Amino acid sequence: MADLTQSVIRAIQEGLPLNPRPFALIAERLGTDEETVIDTVQDLQARGVIKRFGVVVRHHELGFRANAMVVWDVPDESVYVTAKRLAADPAVTLCYRRPRRLPKWPYNLFCMIHGQDRDSVQKKISALRRATGIHELPYCVLFSRRRFKQRGARYVSPAIASEACVNG
Repeated sequence: MADLTQSVIRAIQEGLPLNPRPFALIAERLGTDEETVIDTVQDLQARGVIKRFGVVVRHHELGFRANAMVVWDVPDESVYVTAKRLAADPAVTLCYRRPRRLPKWPYNLFCMIHGQDRDSVQKKISALRRATGIHELPYCVLFSRRRFKQRGARYVSPAIASEACVNG
């Protein structure tokens, strides 16, 4: 992998600067131009090195202290439609399907909801159940008790990054 490509990967995996033109700031730091950084990121996406490019919102720092993973037992034939309904709601920040682990774990659809407190999250869940027509489906609300880690994806391991710094 070319040195510039590795440098771009290391720079973006640490998070983009909060700036209207974050790639310009990265380019300046790397001694290149904004277009080259953008082209490099697009090439990495096209090759499948970067599969997803998104924002990691640190909800706790924004005042959202209650986080709940809501798990649903959705009939397999309607899981796609139900997931689309849930995912369309602004209160839902993640929504994905997982296999059931019967007999102890019947849930196959998961969504994450954040709020300033537990009560606000419970109200959002109640409204979501009514609005999406899934009020009869079995579900369970799992509130987070502790955050261990929250960060974006890593494309270069710390060992490779350290080696590149030592040898580069």
